[in-house]
Amino acid sequence: MKKYAFGVDIGGTTVKMGLFRTNGDLLDTWEIPTRTEDSGKNILGDIAQAVEEKLKEKGISKLDAEGIGMGVPGPVSPDGMVLKCVNLGWGTFHVEHELEQMTGLKVKAGNDANVAALGEMWQGGGKGYKNMVMMTLGTGVGGGIIINEHILAGVNGAAGEIGHIPMADEETETCGCGKKGCLEQYGSATGIVRMTAKYLEKYPDAETVLSGDFTAKDIFDAAKEGDKVSLKMVDEVGFMLGKAAAAIACVVNPEAFVIGGGMAKAGDILLEAIKKYYTKYAFHAACGTPFKLAELSNNAGIYGGVRLVLE
Repeated sequence: MKKYAFGVDIGGTTVKMGLFRTNGDLLDTWEIPTRTEDSGKNILGDIAQAVEEKLKEKGISKLDAEGIGMGVPGPVSPDGMVLKCVNLGWGTFHVEHELEQMTGLKVKAGNDANVAALGEMWQGGGKGYKNMVMMTLGTGVGGGIIINEHILAGVNGAAGEIGHIPMADEETETCGCGKKGCLEQYGSATGIVRMTAKYLEKYPDAETVLSGDFTAKDIFDAAKEGDKVSLKMVDEVGFMLGKAAAAIACVVNPEAFVIGGGMAKAGDILLEAIKKYYTKYAFHAACGTPFKLAELSNNAGIYGGVRLVLE
């Protein structure tokens, strides 16, 4: 094992990068802009340049670098083929091979949510577990499945897309994926705001402290203070996420679920709502599966990138 490795997490606005020791110690983090113009043709070149500059700054030889592990916001096949990343402007191409050609370093890539899950397993909320599922609750609902310490990517990188588990046939609004009734329409920060707004539109005389343009944080804060409407909405989110987790457990039977993303900052009130319905719906052999909060926050992707390249 060589001494150093790079973790890269490509987002729509910035690319987060980290220099690590291969034992998991984070030495440095920085960001570069994600240049999505011209079909994102500059993104990999910018990453390669940033790696070269960091090696020079730290006086590290490429011979001492294990490689670059990278999370990509879209499906990535097990052999490193990106299968279209709409928000980067990328089509289908071999992202690992191209970055290897630019840097001379080994490169491993995976879907960003899967890679973040790997990071949480390695050094975060899932540390100590070899089999876990991460549910990332933010603007949408992402996921990552880790089996025997490895990402379960599926045949074309689409495994772990738990945000698009169908949950409600009666839904009339369309999810970002083009279907209706997906989990992320209810179990995300956007989803709880949407559901609450619809509830207040239906029951305008409901007693609540919520008004105007409220956020998911506002709802959880109000629920913690006993606001009945907010408590009802948190319970509804718990129902959707808990029932979905029970279905997932019937398939992969993880040692733990790790809950991350911005909405996870709500803490125990969210975990308890999820566990309430998970326990109700889970198969009896999986009822005791623990739910943990993620610990690496926005660094989960770069940790996971390094763990990926170390495989």
